[in-house]
Amino acid sequence: SRMGGYLRAVEREIDLRATASDKAFGTLGSALRMGDGTRAPLESLYLGGGTPSLLPEEALAGLIARVRDRFGLADGAEVTLECNPGADERGDARAAVQAGVTRFSIGVQSMNTAALRDLGRRHGPGDVVESVAAARAAGATSVSIDLLADLPDVSLESWSTSLSDAIALAPDHISVYALTLATEGADAGNADDRLATPAGALAWRTRAAAAQDEERGAEELELLDTALPAAGFTWYEISNWARAGHRSRHNQLYWERAAVEAVGPGAHAFDGAARRWNSANLDAWEASLHAGELPPGGVDAPLSEHDAAAEGLVLSLRMSNGVLRDEVIRGGFSDALAWGERNGLLGAHPDDSARVQLTLRGRLLSNELFSRIV
Repeated sequence: SRMGGYLRAVEREIDLRATASDKAFGTLGSALRMGDGTRAPLESLYLGGGTPSLLPEEALAGLIARVRDRFGLADGAEVTLECNPGADERGDARAAVQAGVTRFSIGVQSMNTAALRDLGRRHGPGDVVESVAAARAAGATSVSIDLLADLPDVSLESWSTSLSDAIALAPDHISVYALTLATEGADAGNADDRLATPAGALAWRTRAAAAQDEERGAEELELLDTALPAAGFTWYEISNWARAGHRSRHNQLYWERAAVEAVGPGAHAFDGAARRWNSANLDAWEASLHAGELPPGGVDAPLSEHDAAAEGLVLSLRMSNGVLRDEVIRGGFSDALAWGERNGLLGAHPDDSARVQLTLRGRLLSNELFSRIV
């Protein structure tokens, strides 16, 4: 019932943010003309959060056209649409491709029916099969699926079967994230105004967290290191695997600390120096935009040179390419480097001895290393 007003507000924010970008970075030009007061068109557009796949075809096409008009989309730009695989949530894949979508990111989570029910998901494995097939039939350039590891009360054998069933779908990209269940104090210190997690949800998280098993979770992630390469996938970031030519270009921009614009309630952006966020309150966000003003929110102070370097190092170490060893030392992080190598979390890159990358052990225990960097 609120979709019309929401879409008008999104379009208004696109216009306002584009105007601000014109002033800050130069008017829209071509990538070949950078340096003469123009800015390059976007390399990537990501429509995510919730179920944007439910947008009517004309609304989705209109948003993509609005972005292309105001920010530009480079030739061959990656345009990703997030969707849930349920029959009533995945939308019309063919219409989405016709609107300009090139890549689908499907929130599979698991191919285990019982696990999906415990997570409160409304789809089943059959819905996942249909969603992937629909994306393929629509002519999508790339199809990605998300899976969860360390699910409560799911045995290693069941998780392995779920992984095998997911691989059998032949996606182009697989993301696997360990389920994180924030419990007490989950909302403490939020920088924005997201609503507090309901008491019932916190109670479920507490029960589910007690049923998780770190050792089993580690075994599940180790299994990826054999099963996915055998199926033609290459690890390129702690939680991400892809077939050749199908790495998420959008997410790589995050890991490279590239400037990213963002619109929508609760959206977070980065201009290369400071991070900005919008109010997550739908009413406040929408009211401001309908009044012709940018929505309420906040801006973090720019990081110090050292902190920016530390953030960049952590993000780079998440990726398989790793970092140049000498650059880590020159950046003042030799102690963290030595600790990581001494404890088997860092090792020489197999294709370049001048670089270091996370070992499998390092990928499992990366936070131990990252905490010593930041």
